[in-house]
Order: sequence, then structure tokens, then C-alpha cells
Amino acid sequence: MGQDEVLLKSDHPKVADDWSLDGRFILYRDQDPKTGSDLWILPLTGDRKPQPVVQTPFSEIQGRFSSDGRWIAYVSNESGVDQVYVQSFPPSGTKYQISTTGGYQPRWRRDGKELFFISDAREVMAVEVSTSKNGVFQAGLPRKLFQANPVAVLTPRNSWDVTPDGQRFLINSVSSTTAALFTSITVVINWMAQQ
Repeated sequence: MGQDEVLLKSDHPKVADDWSLDGRFILYRDQDPKTGSDLWILPLTGDRKPQPVVQTPFSEIQGRFSSDGRWIAYVSNESGVDQVYVQSFPPSGTKYQISTTGGYQPRWRRDGKELFFISDAREVMAVEVSTSKNGVFQAGLPRKLFQANPVAVLTPRNSWDVTPDGQRFLINSVSSTTAALFTSITVVINWMAQQ
């Protein structure tokens, strides 16, 4: 068994979002008091110097590498609404908006031909994408697959995932029975314990 090793230490809170499939990079969220939530990478080889991937005055969260490591999907509120974007990695300055009416927690199909996300209406959405070797990215229109009702969409923890072939989904959701338990609150006042 190996020894624990500190990979990165700083004064800002951090949340690991993803690890590249080739094991070379950790993609993490850095909470900077000046710029808010930004996405950074930590190389696990060479000098291991962290580098910003998306650092703006807006909030960038929930980053995910494509399986070939050439693209990063993430969520940003730069439009005033949380939307899913994709940009190349290493960053070239060009980004592509994927969602149209809000989106969270993007997930790639293993072959890179489809991107999934959760909509504002808590639906699982799918978008066909095409990534060529020369850096051209194309995305179709989002289409609804099914209603999901995940437990949470903005928390650091993941509330869902998809199999590599994009055919099955594992979702931490609230059932209608459980939801019914939280629809009312009963308050008892002036009660006394019997002796």
C-alpha cells in the first residue's frame, strides 16, 4: 500500500471535479475570493504546477474531461443562468454553449459523440457532438431523454452518471413517496410530556 501524498496545498477551498482518463491531470474547482469559482488543472507529471483552465469573474463549476482529454465540459453562470459549455484542452480561448435553457453536471459518452446534462427542469438531456482532430467542435440541439429529479444539481457531489455507451444512467433521485413526506410540516405547540 502506498503512502498518502499531498498533491496541492493553498489557502483557497478546492473541490476535485474530474481526473483525466489517462491519469495525467486532475481538474478541480478553486474558490478564489477575487474571482469566485474557477476551474484549474493540476498536472500529475513534470513540475506539477497548477494552471487555470477557466478563470473569469463568473462562476465556473462541475468540469469534466472528454475521454480523449481534448475537451472540457463545465457549467458557467456568465449569461446570468447556469449553462453547460465546452472548450478545448489545453484552452484555446474558444468555448461553445451546449445547453439552451440552463444545465448542470455534464457527462460525456465514452466515445465523445454525445454529451449529457441535467436541465433546469431536472430532465436528462442529450446533445450529439462531433470533435475532430483539427480542433473543430460541433454540437447539435439538446433533446430530452427523460425526467430525472436528481437530489441536487449545484452541490460539489455528483448526483448521477452514465455508462460508457450512454445507454444506462445511475441517478441519486428523490422518489415521489419520499417527496410526499416533505410537502407539509406539522408543528405541535403547548405540549407537555406525561409523567
